[in-house]
Amino acid sequence: MGSLPPSLDLPSDPKHRQQQIDESTLLNLFKAQQNHLNYFFRHLDLSQALSFAHTLLNSSGTIFFSGVGKSGFVANKISQTLVSLGIRASFLHPVDALHGDIGALSSLDVLVLFSKSGNTDELLRLVPCARAVKDVMKKQNELPVCREGDLIMDQLVELTSKGCGCLLVIDPDYRLIGTFTDGDLRRTLKASGEAIFKLTVGEMCNRTPRTIGPDAMAVEAMKKMESPPSPVQFLPVINDQNVLIGIITLHGLVSAGL
Repeated sequence: MGSLPPSLDLPSDPKHRQQQIDESTLLNLFKAQQNHLNYFFRHLDLSQALSFAHTLLNSSGTIFFSGVGKSGFVANKISQTLVSLGIRASFLHPVDALHGDIGALSSLDVLVLFSKSGNTDELLRLVPCARAVKDVMKKQNELPVCREGDLIMDQLVELTSKGCGCLLVIDPDYRLIGTFTDGDLRRTLKASGEAIFKLTVGEMCNRTPRTIGPDAMAVEAMKKMESPPSPVQFLPVINDQNVLIGIITLHGLVSAGL
């Protein structure tokens, strides 16, 4: 077994002599910290805290904590404490998340961000990536919908007025049949000429469009738009019954900060 080396009997540096503190100063220090804690509890928004607690307790996925600098240390410590209590939790560094680790986050998870100012650049860039499709999609009256029996030329206003660059073709139960884009319009006009006045949307629409669910992550939607064989500018959002509930566009994702 080894042992510690003997201490050297060297003269002490006056600058490093033992500091003294009196009882009154120490008591004032504790009282100052007590005042900070009392201020916190006096201004605690209990309803907001309760909502936050319910969100964590009802999470069926992993609770991710994230922060930068000292806030990151606190976030990491809390995640480790929850793990020791048997709760699924993890620390997600915002910089790593922005470079690919955001893929670890699913729609079932909860992301808790720690920041003193609320303006931390890395966290502000992370927030859009952590949003779900349902948070950034267009809904209801914003959707450019039509029926497959509608004439193409009768739907030009709908095609151009909703800012999506497409028509979403639905049946009477609002189930998605296909899509018809402004690119499809140009190709149809070039190929058919005047015959386009007699063509219906259903005859020329794409019946196998790329789609996405409302609970998918926004970054997943971005990847799906950019995937081969060719990129697209939008994705219809459907539920498990193929019912159309929204549309997410590339412009909308960029506007949201992705």
